Amino acid sequence: MIDGTQSFRFFNRGPSPVARLVFFAVLSLLLMFVDTRYRYLESTRSALSILVSPIQRLATLPSALWEKAGDFFITQSTQRGLIRQNDELKQQHQSDAAQLLQLQALQSENQQLRNLDGLPIRNEFTTQLVEVIYAERDVFSRKVLINKGAGADVQLGQVVIDDNGIVGQITRVYPWLSEVTLITEKDHAVPVQVLRNGLRAIVFGAGDASQLSLRYMPNSADIQNDDVLVTSGIDGIYPPGIPVARVIKVEHDAAYPFAHIVCLPLAGVDKHRHLLILSSLPRLPERPDEKSAAASSDSRVKVRRNN
Repeated sequence: MIDGTQSFRFFNRGPSPVARLVFFAVLSLLLMFVDTRYRYLESTRSALSILVSPIQRLATLPSALWEKAGDFFITQSTQRGLIRQNDELKQQHQSDAAQLLQLQALQSENQQLRNLDGLPIRNEFTTQLVEVIYAERDVFSRKVLINKGAGADVQLGQVVIDDNGIVGQITRVYPWLSEVTLITEKDHAVPVQVLRNGLRAIVFGAGDASQLSLRYMPNSADIQNDDVLVTSGIDGIYPPGIPVARVIKVEHDAAYPFAHIVCLPLAGVDKHRHLLILSSLPRLPERPDEKSAAASSDSRVKVRRNN
């Protein structure tokens, strides 16, 4: 019977472990020297790298997958945060834009009120500050409703102005509201005169918010582009000297006896909310009719004959 020591010696054949270590160490150094010196193992190393590359990739696959998964969740979390922040910024931008528009509107309204307060109104006129609250829905009608009526002593025929000129005239009075017919209402007439030379005329509304027409002016009339038209004060309707319009086009045609003259309103007839109502002018004596005028002229003739 073979004991354990004899069986170990039977299977433990060949060089000792120390000899093997020394042999392989010397072989490794020799291979390293030959490879460094003569480059004999380049092709072998390349072939081995090709064979080993899939194993290396397989070995690093778990860590790569773990890193990509972490990046994915971090990216998703960051993206959700950015989307939420972007939505919040959009809402804030819309809110700021709305507040900015309101601020600009208030600044414009405040400036217009300052301009109205600084108008050089003559002492014989009193004024009322009113606000436009309704506009006529008919696109062919140039009328607005203001927030004061008979309860505030508003009367028919009173003139409505802004800080730039004539806006219109009170044409209907209700208990708490009044209707203002704008000077751009079709065929609405305003007696005017040319500021440059004093020429009297009548300007008519054309039904367009941006135009007036100066009708029945002969081709020889001294009217030029950029002439300013102011109220003449004739007929006791509009106070004299208030700006009305500016001439923007003068056309002469020999086939027609009258010139075609287009004017631009100086007042913001369709822009401002706050306006001023001027007190009424003193009543003028009633204009005599033709019969009474003819009778008075006949009586004067008879008196002269008798004398």
